Amino acid sequence: MSYKRMPALLLAAALLAGSATAQDAGKRKVKVKRKDKDQTETPATVAPAPQPTRQAPLPVDKARIYADGITQEDLRRHLTVLASDEYEGRETGEKGQKMAAEYIAKQFAALGLTGPVRDSDNPYLQHFTMERSTWAGTGTLKVGGQSYQWMKDFYGAGNSPFDKETALQPVFVGYGIEQEGYTDYADLDVKGKDLIILLGEPMKGGKPVLSKDGNATKWGRDYRAKSALATQKGARSVFFVDYAPGYSFEKTASTQKPYLTRPSISFLGAPQSGRAATFFVSPALGLKLLGTTEAAVRKYEAGVPSMGKPNNAAFKPAKFTVVAPKKREQFTTENVLGFLEGTDKKDEILVVSAHYDHIGIIGGEVHNGADDDGSGTVSVLEMAEAFVKAKAEGNGPRRSILFLTVTGEEKGLLGSEYYTDHPVFPLAQTIADLNIDMVGRTDKEHEGKPDYVYVIGSDKLSSELYNIVENANKEYTMIDLDYRFNDPADPNRFYYRSDHYNFAKHKIPVAFFFNGVHADYHGAKDEVDKIEFPKMEKRARLVYYAAWELANRENRIVVDSNKP
Repeated sequence: MSYKRMPALLLAAALLAGSATAQDAGKRKVKVKRKDKDQTETPATVAPAPQPTRQAPLPVDKARIYADGITQEDLRRHLTVLASDEYEGRETGEKGQKMAAEYIAKQFAALGLTGPVRDSDNPYLQHFTMERSTWAGTGTLKVGGQSYQWMKDFYGAGNSPFDKETALQPVFVGYGIEQEGYTDYADLDVKGKDLIILLGEPMKGGKPVLSKDGNATKWGRDYRAKSALATQKGARSVFFVDYAPGYSFEKTASTQKPYLTRPSISFLGAPQSGRAATFFVSPALGLKLLGTTEAAVRKYEAGVPSMGKPNNAAFKPAKFTVVAPKKREQFTTENVLGFLEGTDKKDEILVVSAHYDHIGIIGGEVHNGADDDGSGTVSVLEMAEAFVKAKAEGNGPRRSILFLTVTGEEKGLLGSEYYTDHPVFPLAQTIADLNIDMVGRTDKEHEGKPDYVYVIGSDKLSSELYNIVENANKEYTMIDLDYRFNDPADPNRFYYRSDHYNFAKHKIPVAFFFNGVHADYHGAKDEVDKIEFPKMEKRARLVYYAAWELANRENRIVVDSNKP
């Protein structure tokens, strides 16, 4: 019987019984007065009083407990060391990089992480041998009986297949562009050949004709897109020439000189990484190589947009010889690994990565790379500490986590490439890579706006990974997740420019966390005093929350996408 239908007298008795135990309440007797003055106690059965409802304790949010250990104070403490002048900009293979590797390894050891590298003098270090090469500065190019000199008339970037004087018969490939509805490579087989390509892109009325929004495309903004396409086509080398109004080869060469004196790095014995060699020639030399005149070049440039397709120029490229030698030497470098074993799913591995190298000393100035990528490196250290504490208190991750800080990123993602080619743990057991690169500052696009982070690649291989990052942000950090650089047409090509990409190549889901470039990108003023530590703390925690879910969920995330 519900309370609503109980007689008043019995209701009162039931309420009074609430102060007794349930057992006593069931045995109580109620006195009833009779008119004949005889009083007897008549047993009355009373329903047991309901016990007060006890609220079940709320589930403890263990992820949040340990995330609180990722602090801006600790991030600053580590970064002040790694991005100090003492570390000399952490140039790959140089003294400062070695110091940084030692510092990170000691931090991993102090936390109690395992060094998982076998057959190494230090189980936290994965050593590998590289080749360092620098331009000899004695390059010469000869065409039509005339000699042209290194840095005065031409210079190169990257590798060189011309250590000895070599004869070339170049092929003109217009702007070197290929996209839907337009290709400069129509009917051309350039495998093994040497190309001449114009910098920039077809223009009409001051606007690029191949652009959908009126802004410069990747072809006009970055020669590397053209170089990558030439490589894909099998070209041996590319000689770029620029005829843009106001362009000064002398000024550009002078600007580039400090960088050209720095070494380039490749794997020992590698066939120059398979990339087409890249050279830049002066406009005057370009005319000689094309066997034409400036008026003819201008006519060609004007003709392409009016035709809406590549213009078959009547240029007759001249044969020439070139020698552009490089000095080469071997050295060793190392990735730094710290391993935290999981519990019931320990054979599955989550990777959390960042690169700890930078670009060293240029022109006498130390480039400390506080943001690039000191910020990502110290974020990895703090995440490692949070997960170690969780395990020490009995809340360790179900899956194992590899904290991976790599070298050689600035030289072409070399450290992560070496790891994925020589994995310490099988790639088949690697469930995902969360990569952190430049999360310490704000780019121009977000100045004066709420906190944000660019998330790149999270949906390209796994829809579940995309949802995990989204849900972690909604539940905990609530910052703006900006996906603009996820666009396959992004001219910056950031998806291909940090270490996660070497995992993605092997069909391992990745998410790349990045806050964009700024005025000090690869400059000498990328210093600790410009890092926004409160924002960096929140961004690091977002990656941590995503890692917590990946490491502890019941099922391994699926690979169900194949987006470009």
